Amino acid sequence: MAESQESAPREEYYGGYSRFELELEFVQCLANPHYLNHLATQKLLDNPEFVAYLDYLQYFKEPKYVKYLVYPGPTLRALQLLQQEQFRKDILSPQLVMRMVEEGLKASERDRP
Repeated sequence: MAESQESAPREEYYGGYSRFELELEFVQCLANPHYLNHLATQKLLDNPEFVAYLDYLQYFKEPKYVKYLVYPGPTLRALQLLQQEQFRKDILSPQLVMRMVEEGLKASERDRP
């Protein structure tokens, strides 16, 4: 029995957190339009490798992962929008950021009991 436990791959931890925990934390940050703007101003959204990483994170759409998201609607919407080259350029606009913030506030007011 000990033999099978040794052959199982060990999950790697980075700073005490699993890869999934780090990806979950990052993907949830994408629900914040100001953070999206920050990524754009740092030119990360112009980097093909970073864009590929955002595509990889689409796995959070699956029901077995979406349940971990605190704000699934805005988070998944941001992941979807980030797949569009035009949006990755447009998010540099402070007007777009403010419109997204306002839409998010309106949505959260509608969701209150």
